[in-house]
Order: sequence, then structure tokens, then C-alpha cells
Amino acid sequence: MIMNKLGWIFGIVCLVFALVFIIYDHIKVHKIMNNLDHMITKAMDGAFHETTFDESLLSALETRFSHYISASEISAQNLSEEKDRIKTLIADISHQTKTPIANLLLYLELLQEEELSSKANEYVRMLHTQTEKLHFLIDTLVKLSRLENGIITLHPEEGELSTVLEQAEQQFRSKAKEKGLTLNIVSTDTKACFDRKWTVEALCNLVDNAIKYTENGSVNISVISYEMFVRIDVSDTGVGIMEEDLPKIFSRFYRADTNAHQEGVGIGLYLTREILRSEGGYIKANSEIGKGSTFSMFLPV
Repeated sequence: MIMNKLGWIFGIVCLVFALVFIIYDHIKVHKIMNNLDHMITKAMDGAFHETTFDESLLSALETRFSHYISASEISAQNLSEEKDRIKTLIADISHQTKTPIANLLLYLELLQEEELSSKANEYVRMLHTQTEKLHFLIDTLVKLSRLENGIITLHPEEGELSTVLEQAEQQFRSKAKEKGLTLNIVSTDTKACFDRKWTVEALCNLVDNAIKYTENGSVNISVISYEMFVRIDVSDTGVGIMEEDLPKIFSRFYRADTNAHQEGVGIGLYLTREILRSEGGYIKANSEIGKGSTFSMFLPV
């Protein structure tokens, strides 16, 4: 009987100790989880500071997590500082090159008014063309760098696409006429979600390319509505693009062999893709050699 009672007492004592240990461990784990939650909250608010922890296994995890958050904050701070340096560099490049290029163009225009030999006139014309090309390249690279580094943020809003199409028509009507091309733009009352300034930039890049690579025929701009997207097609009757080149044409500085004789730096399509990506859209291209190309901009409804 006595042995049975001692056994029961020992069992109860063990059970009590087990319950106490479970409760203590639960409280400790709960405390550590609260600390981790507190650290994450502080890190999200940008106000995290490391404190001292004991050396149990879970607290060691807590300490390692604390070090990870500290390292992440340092990385985020370094990234922010790097973006600031890039922003300053881009601003300097834009500012420092603007005046010299403007002066070059001015003096070249003054030279063209002088009585020069036919050979000298040809040199001046070539210099003027290359200076304009340099101006376009620097301007495009500055825009692209600002987009890629988050310095410029697009603000898509619902609006009518007719205003975008009208701006493209106004900008390129005379250029198409000079080349003997017909610029057809289908009127539309379709709405989409887009950043007006940058969407005009993207569309104008496509229209400019279409005119540049078309010698005869027309350039057509049309709009097709879908449930989730609106598609703007820019079609031409130009030289076309070989099938193997289509996956590469949106790469930075890529130029297809069929277009090598034309003026250009191969960055317009890349910029257009980045603009559309930044406002939730995308771009596709279809082409056939000798029959022309169609570039399709997709904008979210």
C-alpha cells in the first residue's frame, strides 16, 4: 500500500513538473515570438534597434534574426545612397551636356547660312545630323536611367486614348508627308489606365520607327479593346524584321541587320518596353520581311 501511494505521489509530482516545464517553455517561446514580431514591426517602420538576448537555442535564433534585420537596414541605406548618387550623376550629365550640344547645333545652323563650297556644306550637314543623334542618345539614356533607377515614377490614371493618338499625329504628320507616306489614325473613344506623358513617349517611339523604316505606303495606328487590356497597333508597310530578330529587338542597343543602314541607336524599343512595363502593360511585335511590321502596345483597362 505504502509503495503504491509513493508511486502515485511520485507520478503526480512528475506530472506537475512536466506541466510547469511546458507552461514555462510556452511562455518563453511566446515571449520570443513577440520579440520577433516587435523587431519586424520596428524594421518595417525604420526604427529597429538591437537589444541583448540570452543564449538559449531560440534566443540564438532571435539574435541571428536581429543581426539579419540590421544587415538588411544597412543594405537598404546603402541602396538609397547609391540611388541618390545615380540621381545626382544623371542630373549632372543632363545639365552639363545640354548647353554644349545646343551651342553646336546653333553654330552649325549659322554655318549653313554662309556661302560654303558644296563639300563644306556636306560636312556641315553631316555634323548637324551626328550632333542631333548625340542629343537624342543622351536624352534617351537620361530618361531610361531615371526609369530604371526609380527616380521617375509613372502615375497611370484612367483616360481617353484619343488624346495620346492626337499628339502622335500632330508630331509626325509632316514627317510622314515629307517622305510621301500616309499616316492613318483610327478615331476612338476607348479608355485605358496610363501615364499620359510617358505613353505618348512610347507611342511616338513606335511611330517614329515605322516612318523611318518605311519607304513606300502607309503607317496605320488603330485601337482594339479587350476585357483586361486595350491594344494600340502601329502597323507599317516597311522593310520588315526577320523572324529570328524579333525576340531581340527590345534589347538595349540591339539593331537588326535589315535596319543597319538606317539612322538610329537601338534604344527606342527598349525604352518603350520599360515605359509600358512601369504602367502595367507590355509590348509585342509581328513582322514579315518585305511586307511590314506591327507593334502592339497593351495598356491595362
